[in-house]
Amino acid sequence: MAQKQTIDAMWDDSPIDVSTEVNFIWSIANKLRGTYQSDKYKDVIIPMVIIRRFECALEPTKDKVVAQFKANPNYPAKAMYRISGFQFYNTSEFTLAELINDADHLAANFKAYLQSFSPNVQEIIVSAEKGLDFYKQIDKMDKNDRLLSVVKAFSDLDLNPRTIDNVKMGYIFEDLIRRFSENAEAGDHYTGRDIIKLMVNILLAEGCDDIFDDGKVITVLDQACGTGGMLSTSYNFIKRYNPTADVRLFGQEINPESYAICLAEMLIKGQNAENIWYQDTMKKDCFPETKMRFVIENPPFGTPWGGKDAAEGVEKAVNDEYAKGHDGRWGAGLPGSGDMQMLFLQSAIDKMDDNFGRAAIIENGSPLFSGGTASGESQIRRWMLENDLIEAIIALPTDLFYNTGIATYIWVLSKNKRAERKGKIQLIDASSFFHKLRKALGDKKNEISPEDRSTVTKLYAEFAENEYCKIYDNEEFIYREYTVMQPLQRSYAITEERIEAMLSKGALSSLYDQAKVNELENAEELTGKEQKKLESFQNNQALYDEIITTLKAVTSEQVYNSPTEFMPVLTKALASATSDKKLLDKIANGLSIMDKNAEIQRDRKGRIIYDKETKDTELVKWEESIEDYMAREVLPHIPDRFFLSLRKILERKNLSSRPVLKSHSRGISTNIRHQRQVKSWKQSLWNWNFRFQSVWQSCLSKVVLI
Repeated sequence: MAQKQTIDAMWDDSPIDVSTEVNFIWSIANKLRGTYQSDKYKDVIIPMVIIRRFECALEPTKDKVVAQFKANPNYPAKAMYRISGFQFYNTSEFTLAELINDADHLAANFKAYLQSFSPNVQEIIVSAEKGLDFYKQIDKMDKNDRLLSVVKAFSDLDLNPRTIDNVKMGYIFEDLIRRFSENAEAGDHYTGRDIIKLMVNILLAEGCDDIFDDGKVITVLDQACGTGGMLSTSYNFIKRYNPTADVRLFGQEINPESYAICLAEMLIKGQNAENIWYQDTMKKDCFPETKMRFVIENPPFGTPWGGKDAAEGVEKAVNDEYAKGHDGRWGAGLPGSGDMQMLFLQSAIDKMDDNFGRAAIIENGSPLFSGGTASGESQIRRWMLENDLIEAIIALPTDLFYNTGIATYIWVLSKNKRAERKGKIQLIDASSFFHKLRKALGDKKNEISPEDRSTVTKLYAEFAENEYCKIYDNEEFIYREYTVMQPLQRSYAITEERIEAMLSKGALSSLYDQAKVNELENAEELTGKEQKKLESFQNNQALYDEIITTLKAVTSEQVYNSPTEFMPVLTKALASATSDKKLLDKIANGLSIMDKNAEIQRDRKGRIIYDKETKDTELVKWEESIEDYMAREVLPHIPDRFFLSLRKILERKNLSSRPVLKSHSRGISTNIRHQRQVKSWKQSLWNWNFRFQSVWQSCLSKVVLI
C-alpha cells in the first residue's frame, strides 16, 4: 500500500542557458535560405545536430573502433559497443571536419561516413520509412551549393557530452523543436519541461518508497514519447534521488522525426535502443510482457481512431483489440471514433504494474465531459471508477503549450492508493498557479515555476480540502439516467394558426420543400440522387398547394380530443386531394398540439402510447430512490388536472398514474416503471458528465457542495 512521501519539488535542473548553442545552430539555418522554406529548415538542422552529437560522443574512442574494424570488418556489433562506450559506433576515418577537405566529393564522402555508423544510427539518420531520410537532403544541399557551408558550420559546434551533458542537450533539442513546431497541429503539441516536471513530481510524491532501494529496477513508459522529453525528465528526477537506480525507459512514437531524436537521446543516455519503437500505439503494444512502474504521457488531442480521417489500419487494429474484451487493452469500451485519448488512458492502465503502477497523463476536457450516459466514454469512466483507478485530476493553467492555449488536465492514475485515498477522487484547481513569461513563445504565455510546482505538489500530497482542492467519494459521480415521457394526449383542429404551425415544423417537407427546391435549382451540378429528389418535389408541388388551399378553406374552431374523432373529418375534407393514409397521418399530427384535456391514446393492443415530444431526461443519484425523486422533482410539475384525471382512469382501468420511466443500462433501454423488475441497479451507468461538471464548477468557484 502506498505511503505518503513528498518529493522536494523545488529541486530543479534549471536555469540552463542554451542560448549560445541554439543561436549558433539557428544561424546555420540561415544558410539554407532560398533553397528551403523556413518551415523546412528542420529537415536539415535536426539530423545535423544528431550527427554532430554522435560524432562528439564517439571522439574519445574513435581510433580504437576504426582500428578494430580494419582488423575485423565482421566484428560483432555488441562487442563494438564496448569499445565505443555507447550502444552505437562509427567505423569511418572521416569526421565532419575532414569531410570539408575534399569539397568535390563531399556528398559521396558524407554518405559513406553515414553508412559507417552502426545500423541503429543509420535507421535514425537515413531511413526513409522511420528515420530522417537525410540522403535526400544531402543531394538537395549539394545541388544548390549549400552542403559545404552547412557541414563546415556544424564541424565547429561543440556538442561533446563532457561539456554538454544530457540535460543541457535536452534543452537544446527542446528549444529547436519548439521553434520548428510552433505551427504544428494543436493535438500534436510539444510538452514543455515545466509541465513534465510537475507530472513527474506528482508521480513521485507518494507510493514510491521502493524506488529508493539500492539498484532498484524502475521502468518508465511513454506511449506517445515524441522527442523523449518526458522519459528524459523522469530519468533525471529518479536518478537525482537514487543514483543507484536502474532506470529503464520505454517509448513508442509514430512521427519519424520525433522518433529519431528520441532514439538518439536514448542511445546517448546508454538506454536500450530496443525499448524505443517506431510504432503506432493504437496498432500495437510493443512491450506486451513488461508492466511499468510509471507511465507518463501526453497523447494527441482530437485525433481520430476510426472513420475516414483515421490513419490507415488503425480502426481495424482497435476493433480487433476490442474484440478481445478485458484480455485486450480496450476492455472497458470504445470512445467516439473522433478522439483516441480515452484509448490511451485504457492502454496506460493496462501497462501499469498491477501492484505499484502509477500514471500521469495530460488530457484536454474531452475525456471528462464527452459522451452521454450510454456512450463508450461513459462506460470507460465508469470502469475506471469501479476499479478505483483515478487518484486525482488536476486542472492546469491555460496557455502552457507552444502551439495551443486550450485548457488541459493531469489525470493521476494509481494501482497503489494509500488507505485514505481508496474510494475517493481528488480534484485540484491549479489553474491560477503559473507565472507569465516575459515574452510569449508561440502560444505559450505562461509557465509553471518551481514555486508553482511546489504548491501544486503540496496540495496533492496533503490530500486535504481547501479552496483549491475538493475530495469526493467515487459514489458522488454515480448517477442513473431516466427518460421520462407522458402519455400521448393531443387535440386536433383545422385553424389558421395550426396550419402555419404545421408548415413551420416541416410536417409536409418530405412532400414538398420550397427552400430545398430553390437550393437544388441553383446548384451548379446535381448528383443523380439530388436530381431525382428535385423532380419529386416538382411533381408534388400541385398536390401540396391543393392540400394547403383546401385546409385553409375549411378552417374551424372545432377541437377534437382524439384522432378517431378527427381523422374522418380530415379525410373527408381532403378527399379530392389525397387518400394516402400516411400523408393524412402526417397532416393530422401537424395540426395537433399537446392537450392534457384530450384522450390518452393507445395502440391496437390497448397499451398507452407515449408522447415523444414530452421526452425529458432525469439524472438520479445512485443512492436515492427513484420513487422519492419522482415525487419531489417530477410529479409536482404535472398539472393537477392531468394527475387527477389519471387517478380516475387508474381507478377504472388499473393503469399507472405516473409518466413512463426508462433507465439506460449499459446502452440498453429498459422499461422500469416497476422497479422491482430490475435485477441489479449496478447495471445502471454512472453519469460522469453531469456530476463532474457540477463538482468541478463548485471546485473552481470555491463553493462547498452540501
